[in-house]
Amino acid sequence: MRGWLLAYGVIYVAIEMVGQSLTSVGWPRITALDVATAVVDAFLTVAVALAVLLALHLAARRWGQLPAAEAGTGEPAEPIRAAPLGVRSWRAEPSALPSAAQPPPRPVRGTYAVGAYGSERRSGRVAPAFPEEPGALL
Repeated sequence: MRGWLLAYGVIYVAIEMVGQSLTSVGWPRITALDVATAVVDAFLTVAVALAVLLALHLAARRWGQLPAAEAGTGEPAEPIRAAPLGVRSWRAEPSALPSAAQPPPRPVRGTYAVGAYGSERRSGRVAPAFPEEPGALL
């Protein structure tokens, strides 16, 4: 019963705040921007008030539990921790993948291996190496 009464009270306060803001502007000169400003201001005020109430409620619950936990032994009580649950898999173990064939070794000329960045010129190149050289059009 208290929940819906609180919700009704919050909505009522927000509507009253919007009405008061619009009254201060003057009813004949109200624009859409005035209405939007009044609604945003009212909801922001209600949200901040509810956040403060929630913070106070959580702080009261937290500080209310501390003396009760330490009253018996003089030491802080440790939280109760449940043991982890074991889960069995319904799938069979995956079979091992075959090993990959080793690639043939590349010929080494000088210090560096011939590869993507080698010094040899390739005939299938589309873009020119330097902007001065003419390239093939796509």
